[in-house]
Amino acid sequence: MAEITGDQRVQSEVLEGLATAVNHRRWFVELAVPYLGDDPIEIGSGLGDYALEWSQRLPRFTATEADPDRLVQLKERLAEQPGIDVRQMLLPHSDRGDYSAAVSYNVLEHIEDHVGALRSMRDLVRPGGAVIIIVPAFQFAMSPADIATGHVRRYTKKTLGTAMAEAGLTVEKIHYANALGLIGYFMATKVFRLMPKEGPMVKVYDTLVLPATKAAEQVVRPPFGQSVFAVARVPA
Repeated sequence: MAEITGDQRVQSEVLEGLATAVNHRRWFVELAVPYLGDDPIEIGSGLGDYALEWSQRLPRFTATEADPDRLVQLKERLAEQPGIDVRQMLLPHSDRGDYSAAVSYNVLEHIEDHVGALRSMRDLVRPGGAVIIIVPAFQFAMSPADIATGHVRRYTKKTLGTAMAEAGLTVEKIHYANALGLIGYFMATKVFRLMPKEGPMVKVYDTLVLPATKAAEQVVRPPFGQSVFAVARVPA
């Protein structure tokens, strides 16, 4: 196995900590569901939390991971899920596919050639299918936590939309999500220089603050947020 670098160790710790944010995960699971189709692929499945939730609603699901050590963990965790195929995948690549959609949450910000990565996702999806993305929002929120977890950039609706268009995708929907989360993240990671790991702050936010935030944003889209959510179509 490849040696785990400092960044990989921090990434794993953050993934394990954020796995406790159940309400947050379910919100973001629901955002993608209408666009997944019957046979989607997830790019960068991490520990498999989203894959497990999505696969319960679908006949087939493919989970992928680039890091060899995390891939082993992913295969072990999903071994008893017959509807999930697990494979290694690095972006950009030259593979072609016929998946109904490609979904990738909090991965694109790690990749220097993000347009090439989006093209790779496009090439995995059949014409008319969707590429569904969530990325962290706003460069001013770039913090030591971002750097430690390997983030190259953060996005706005404009910069993500531009990257998708350059990759040959047609943007269908794009908006910010989790407005109060951006404020909390900025204060925690940039002002107090904390890591977004499991702890009282994550639990309190996920239990008390996030449900109200989700309900409000289902009525009115905020002008800012912790994340950018986007759906783009592969041209026919």
